Amino acid sequence: MFDKLKKVIGDFTKALSSAIVEKKLDEKTIDEIFDEFELALIESDIAMPVIDAIRDNLKKKLLGVQVPRGKVEEYIVNSLEEVLMEILSQNIFEFDKVVQNGPRPYVILFLGINGSGKTTTIAKIAYRLKKMGLEPVIAASDTFRAGAIEQLKEHSERLGVKLIYQSYGADPAAVAYDAIQHAKARGKDVVLIDTAGRMQTNRNLMEEMKKIKRVTNPHMTIFVGDALTGNDAINQAKEFYEKVGFDAVILTKMDADAKGGSAITIAYETKRPIIFIGVGQGYEDLITFNPKEFISRILPK
Repeated sequence: MFDKLKKVIGDFTKALSSAIVEKKLDEKTIDEIFDEFELALIESDIAMPVIDAIRDNLKKKLLGVQVPRGKVEEYIVNSLEEVLMEILSQNIFEFDKVVQNGPRPYVILFLGINGSGKTTTIAKIAYRLKKMGLEPVIAASDTFRAGAIEQLKEHSERLGVKLIYQSYGADPAAVAYDAIQHAKARGKDVVLIDTAGRMQTNRNLMEEMKKIKRVTNPHMTIFVGDALTGNDAINQAKEFYEKVGFDAVILTKMDADAKGGSAITIAYETKRPIIFIGVGQGYEDLITFNPKEFISRILPK
């Protein structure tokens, strides 16, 4: 996992270390080293604004410092860790604690493009909530994609979770509203709202998401992105954040992602935390995102 990004950062760290040891580290040299590795970082899904931010922060940490010859690489790695932690720890919160202590019913709206694993992620969250002793309800507010309701029905039956749905073509906001009313009437704890993600009608999709958000007034909105799509996931996250807004991110298929940069870029671009990562198809294959652990996987040891 993240082998490509780890190699790029390892080579980059060695180049910086050599410059420090040879006493050639000035602003121009740092820029030249960044320029040399810029394309490889971009290919690892690190966007240019993130590269520039890392460059600027490293300059502050490296220029003018005296580091013992044997400690140079360690100092650079520690500096990189600090910079990345600042990016990945923004606005972070504990999902379980927030939901457990929140109002009832606690309403969570899920956003994302079709194929990102949104529906399966909702099922994983429902499974997690049940393990916490909470009773969730799922709203099938993707009333456009063929098979979306059937997919949720199957998950709901397996998990023993109530599904609120209408026929295809129904108003998605009305389905979500019905689910909230059902939860209030039956004393359920959490409402999980699935939504459509039709790329081909992007403008209409965003307007639809805004309407659902207005009608349901969710306590939390989560963007679900497919880590394997790299720049597509990054662009989708930016658009959903700018047009609709969200509080947190779940990245799916992280177990198959050899790059890893999309996590850093999405966190930087939206200033929103990644709370979970998907690492498989099982209901238990949704793990809490740990920034420190993630960073340790991409930095040279």
